[in-house]
Amino acid sequence: MRLLMVEDEERLAESLSRGLRAEGYVVDVVGDGLSGLEQARDGQYAAIVLDLMLPGMNGFRVCQELRRDENPVPILMLTAKNGEYDEAEALDCGADDFLSKPFSYVVLTARLRALLRRGAGARPAVLAVGDLQVDPAARACTVRGDTLRLTPKEFGVLECLIRRPNQALSKTEILDSVWDSAFRGDVNIVEVYIAALRRKLDEAGAHCLIETVRGHGYRLVAVAG
Repeated sequence: MRLLMVEDEERLAESLSRGLRAEGYVVDVVGDGLSGLEQARDGQYAAIVLDLMLPGMNGFRVCQELRRDENPVPILMLTAKNGEYDEAEALDCGADDFLSKPFSYVVLTARLRALLRRGAGARPAVLAVGDLQVDPAARACTVRGDTLRLTPKEFGVLECLIRRPNQALSKTEILDSVWDSAFRGDVNIVEVYIAALRRKLDEAGAHCLIETVRGHGYRLVAVAG
């Protein structure tokens, strides 16, 4: 899942984004309101973590502009201010939730998971192909009820594939979905994770496999038991 973090406190942004990436999220970080608004309009994000006090344009304005655009992306607003009026304004301008600084990282991730569940819309909460089930909000993967242990990047690649079953996805499409915009490595890194996933799915007897589509990329398909 791709998240956008709009936060001008560099140390806080680095700490939060490092933790979220370790959990398997793809996180793009910008440090001012105008850039945050532009990035939010241009990117496809599962949720936005938006600071209130930002240079250029504050979080209230960014949120209002996105809602005027009829952009439904879930927004978690961070604020150093206290008081019920600021909390009320955050919700009134279109934010889905708020968190006052200082806050617990555990609480932040729990609030994000709740927003992602609510923001899933008509998409199923749990995605399935064969005997494989993936719950993106809970970051959980099971085969016939047994946990399939994956690294964060393995989970990201599998989630990308299972969201579009039977469809061929290029390495670039997978890379854009699972790695953040700061990645400057070789696109062939995708092959390493595909190989690991194939081995784990086969060992678990998931009744699905990742096919290579020559000249294009990979697709996840169910196979007969």
